[in-house]
Amino acid sequence: MSYKNDGRIKNTVRNIFFGYTSTLITALLGFIARKIFIMRLAESLLGVNSLYTGILSALSLTELGVGTALNFSLYKPVAQGDTETIKSYMRLYKKAYRIIAAVVAIIGIALIPFLPVLTNKGASDIPARDLTLYYLIFLFNSATSYLVSYKYSLVNAEQKTYIQTNIITITKLVSVTMQIVVLFVTSSFYAYLLTDLFVQLFQKIFVSRYLNKRYPYLEDRDIRPLTNAQIQEVRDKTVSLMWLKIGDTARTQTDAIVISAFINVIYTGVVDNFNMVINTVSSFVNTIFNAALPGFGNLIATESRQKQYDMFKVYRFAAQWLYGFSAVGFYILLSPLIILLYGQGWSLEQGIILFIIIEYYLKGERTVVNNFKTAAGKFEQDKYLATTQGVVNLVVSIVLAIKIGLIGVYIGTVVSGVIANFVRPYIIYHDCFDKKVRQYYIDSFKYHTVMLGTTLLCIWLSAYTLPSVKWIYFVLTGIMITVVYNVIFLIFFGRGEEFKYLKGILISRIRH
Repeated sequence: MSYKNDGRIKNTVRNIFFGYTSTLITALLGFIARKIFIMRLAESLLGVNSLYTGILSALSLTELGVGTALNFSLYKPVAQGDTETIKSYMRLYKKAYRIIAAVVAIIGIALIPFLPVLTNKGASDIPARDLTLYYLIFLFNSATSYLVSYKYSLVNAEQKTYIQTNIITITKLVSVTMQIVVLFVTSSFYAYLLTDLFVQLFQKIFVSRYLNKRYPYLEDRDIRPLTNAQIQEVRDKTVSLMWLKIGDTARTQTDAIVISAFINVIYTGVVDNFNMVINTVSSFVNTIFNAALPGFGNLIATESRQKQYDMFKVYRFAAQWLYGFSAVGFYILLSPLIILLYGQGWSLEQGIILFIIIEYYLKGERTVVNNFKTAAGKFEQDKYLATTQGVVNLVVSIVLAIKIGLIGVYIGTVVSGVIANFVRPYIIYHDCFDKKVRQYYIDSFKYHTVMLGTTLLCIWLSAYTLPSVKWIYFVLTGIMITVVYNVIFLIFFGRGEEFKYLKGILISRIRH
């Protein structure tokens, strides 16, 4: 495999660097802010904060895949420098997202009467008026974001996601720092939320003006209409993505709502502490694959199927390595870390953590498949799959939440997620590579077997390196897992073409 230092690699490396910088800054501030939040505000407010975040994430369903369909449509004209076609797509994007912002606002307001039902367990100490006003602040932030976010699609299609990353990082740095100060001074949840609202509003105004200046043709009034074929392509992909979006929202964005409605709103805050750690670490991992997504789109538009297949295997290898490593670390160290950061009262049973980590690991396996499928525009083939997953998740999660509690919610998430681990690889191999999918499943078996064996070995060793929950033992166990996992992984897979390719890129970057 060739690892020439082309534009895709340069942009991917740049995206990864700024992505890591962003994750590190926001993670440190986030943990400090969460600690102060727990110290200064009631635990029920942490639950409400997590619940409303989940509701607004579910409301992103109204985007219905329009952004993904239009992003795909931009890859080719951007690669060809076709400004007129870019302008045409961006005007369509602008109109679509104005409608989406209005729909989010309308549906969000319509949900207000149902808030007492979702918060009646664990938030009885908060007046109904305050619960509504808190929610409206969340809703304003969410709805107005659609008025600007469409402009990022052009930056991402140019494989320059670091621009968006840097803007978000600076905004987060300012917002969280000010929120920390506000919590110390006022201990007011209102002040905490309004601080973020004003910072985000300033960011949206700045981003709109900055991107208009960077791409002045976005303000042109003389714009050629899209052809009927181009509009139909966007419409067809959007309809297919609609089903994917509905199912994905029902599967991944409803856990907080189910926990709040059927168990207790306070648990949404407890679980959110664990999710915050997982999301922080997974941000480091995801940065690599998200940074490569625009490169995938360019690769598919310009390279042969064999080149696409070779790169898919490389990114898949990297995903299995990184997600497997972090999953082992999470299973052994996540609960001790939460206890060290927030105290014993914020811990969860190890069985619950097991299913959270299984879902994290399986999601990692799906990441490259999903990213490649998105970049290739293969939305129609499995448009009903995500809807099926969403139904399975909601039914299993609600039934088991009622019967066995919190662990049931995550059993439902795992059961629904594993369906895609079997179905979507077939689509990629059949439609993108024209190859049989059998080799994918054989490789999966090898990766999973090595990962499971390494996990069991690390659990056994952790009995000696982590005799009690103290920072010194925590760090020692982290070092043990790092050495053991990576040595074993390289013993089994270090001689493969995929590792040689990654090694070649690293060496070429060092030399340059």
